[in-house]
Amino acid sequence: MANSLHDQLLKAGLVDEKKVHKAKKAKQRKEKAQRHAKHKQKPEDEAARLARLAKGRDAERDRQLNRNKQEAANRKAITAQIRQLVEMNQLSLEGGEIAYHFSDAGKVQRIFVTEKLHRQLSSGRLAIVKPDDRYEVVPAGVAEKIGSRDAACVIVQNKTEGTDDTDDPYADFKVPDDLMW
Repeated sequence: MANSLHDQLLKAGLVDEKKVHKAKKAKQRKEKAQRHAKHKQKPEDEAARLARLAKGRDAERDRQLNRNKQEAANRKAITAQIRQLVEMNQLSLEGGEIAYHFSDAGKVQRIFVTEKLHRQLSSGRLAIVKPDDRYEVVPAGVAEKIGSRDAACVIVQNKTEGTDDTDDPYADFKVPDDLMW
C-alpha cells in the first residue's frame, strides 16, 4: 500500500516507464513555475499593499482635516450669530448706579445697571451674556437663543417664578374661563 500511484500503474501494466518519467518531469516543472511565480509576485504584492495602506492613511488624514475645517467653520458661524444677536438686542447700561453682582468662572463680577434693569434681571426677564470679553444685558428670549447655540456664553439667566408682570398694561383685564374661540 505504500507504493505510489505511478508504481501501482506500472505493476498493473497500464503505463510504461517513459510515461511515468514524463509525468514526473511535468509535475516538477509545474511546481517550480509556481514557486517562481510566488517569489516574483510577492515583492509586487508587497509594494501594492504598502501603496494601498499609504493611500488609505492619506485619505483618512484628508477626511480628518476636512472634518476639522468644517468644525472650525461651524464654530466661526455660531460665534458670528451670537455676536449679531447680542448687538441687535443688547440693552444700554448707561446711567447705571446699582451694582448687580453675579459669578462667572468662580469669581464674583458686577455690572452697574439701573433700578428697572436690576428688577428685570432678578425676575428673569433679562439675562447677562458674555459673547467675547465683555458682559451684555439682553432679553431672556434672546439669551435662550444664544444658549441653544453656545451655553457657555449665557452667564446669568434667572428663572421666572410666575407670570406676574408689574409692567403689564393689561394686568387689570383677566381672561374669562368660559371664553369660547
